[in-house]
Amino acid sequence: MDQDSAVPARFQTVHDEFRPRVLRQLTRMVGASEAEDLTQAVMLKVSDGLAAFRGDAALSTWIHRIATNAALDLLRRKKLAPAGALDAQPDEIDDAPDPDTPSLEAVAIRRETGACIRAFIGRLPDNYRSVLVLSEVEGFTNEEIAAVLSLTLGTVKIRLHRAREKLRAELAAGCSFDHDAGGDLGCDPKPAAVGA
Repeated sequence: MDQDSAVPARFQTVHDEFRPRVLRQLTRMVGASEAEDLTQAVMLKVSDGLAAFRGDAALSTWIHRIATNAALDLLRRKKLAPAGALDAQPDEIDDAPDPDTPSLEAVAIRRETGACIRAFIGRLPDNYRSVLVLSEVEGFTNEEIAAVLSLTLGTVKIRLHRAREKLRAELAAGCSFDHDAGGDLGCDPKPAAVGA
């Protein structure tokens, strides 16, 4: 197999492995309406750059850095309203009914709570939202986040701490949390927070 045919074969493997992860990340950062097109653009950049990839960082770090930069560029360019930027995917695990409480009501409460929290995450400044999504949603370590965002480890830790504190304060000010009879957590936006 020559060099020219090895790159497309390698890209297909990379595409199959990373495209779903990139789509999920971008959906949470820029919203479902923009994520599909942006994912295509990211995968095109990966395809174009794969032959020159030197391996200075892990392949996953390199790909997620491309995706994060593309999302931040889009957010800066379009000045997107972040409130809807974290639309849930219908096939997400957290939307699946709990085996102990398979009622439709429990599923609806879980979805509403998740949507409420995602709306508040979507209102965070871009620099806080990006570290929070990479950490809490994608499961990246602080070191991986630093590599993806080209930040120092200290900066990542500070931003992550501040993002969590800001989210905690925003949720406390904007939501009323309670548990139903089955123990499921519910979130009701406070009236002042609905129009925010």
